[in-house]
Amino acid sequence: MNTKHDNPRAERNATHDAAGHIRGVEATSGGLIRSTLIASGAAAAMLTVVYLPAEYGIDPTGFGAILGLTEMGQIKQQLYAEAEADDAATVNATVTLDLATVARLDRIEAQLATIAAVIGAPPALTENPTQPTEQGTAASPAPQAAPAPVAEAGAEPAVEAAVAATTADWRDEVSYTLAPGEGIEVKLAMQEGQIARFYWTANGAVVNYDTHGDGGGQKVSYEQGRGVPEQEGELTAAFTGNHGWFWRNRTDAPVTVTLRTAGDYAEMKAP
Repeated sequence: MNTKHDNPRAERNATHDAAGHIRGVEATSGGLIRSTLIASGAAAAMLTVVYLPAEYGIDPTGFGAILGLTEMGQIKQQLYAEAEADDAATVNATVTLDLATVARLDRIEAQLATIAAVIGAPPALTENPTQPTEQGTAASPAPQAAPAPVAEAGAEPAVEAAVAATTADWRDEVSYTLAPGEGIEVKLAMQEGQIARFYWTANGAVVNYDTHGDGGGQKVSYEQGRGVPEQEGELTAAFTGNHGWFWRNRTDAPVTVTLRTAGDYAEMKAP
């Protein structure tokens, strides 16, 4: 005798109706509610742990910072704000030099004047007197090559010292070439209240910049600028963390950004 378990036809009738259609699994209201709650909880966890830190830099749980998502979200928000500022700006916006840039140019001119004074002007060329010919007429002086300028004794070491004085007091220096639309970020690890001196330049071009800091769940924007050729000053850490600069090249040609720093900081964090 065949039992129910041994009868394939009985097994088929258990999952099929008389017409041969597959019967669906009956679901209870409790099961649907439980599944909905589980899906909602998973979505909320993904939103809090991954999406908010990665897109907006908001990290209520702290896991975003551990995974490196919070910093990515902060950079995205910074880029969005910068793009909106670029769209709102006029096409023919003029570039103005701030007081720090003017002071920097004045110092460069003074250094060039000092170097020129150390080298000195080249000696004047000695004119050759005309020599009489056998016929008694004066012949034109033979053309001579101009002598090379002769520097005074000891001028070369003095020039080297004058040039070295402009960079000897810097602790770190980095340079990056940015393609059109590309950005770069460099920060200093600083304790609250520490002061770092800095000078950065776009080497004849202009860049957009954002001086900011973050750390310990805090963040601050010190200063922003658009179409700036260079800047020099001091950066005072508002809290313990990483403080520095973000530059973006909004021109249509490559731009090289050079940063020099000195003062109170543990290390430079550069790409």
